[in-house]
Amino acid sequence: MLICEGFEGLEWHGACSSAAAMPNEFAEQLKERTLRFALRVMPFCRTLPNTWEARWLADQLFRAASRTAANYRSTCRARSKREFVAKLGTVVEEADESFFWLMFIGRSGMNETLEQKELLAEARELLAIFIQSSKTASGN
Repeated sequence: MLICEGFEGLEWHGACSSAAAMPNEFAEQLKERTLRFALRVMPFCRTLPNTWEARWLADQLFRAASRTAANYRSTCRARSKREFVAKLGTVVEEADESFFWLMFIGRSGMNETLEQKELLAEARELLAIFIQSSKTASGN
């Protein structure tokens, strides 16, 4: 698991591609990481009880996790710095929502398992990365 310690954030020029139009290695790793996160959330959602509350929470969590991955990919296709910063803000919102739903599910006692705790830690790390990236991109 990649830890964001020492991470300095993404910059607009080269955030997702270099001057030579080659993909930025960190951006590609982050695309893969957000996809893996969404894919791990899917089976986790299936482990929740078969109640109306759990189905609603599973829907909210799965949507937020998958939108985090999809919106990050979209961010990497931004045509301007302004668009990049705006799209990155959406990624921060979705990552924060994923973190919230995982925390809510755990605290409710609905599913406080090792998998929930690992997903919660991953959501926290992704959120920290995207917040720092947003600060860096906005400051440049």
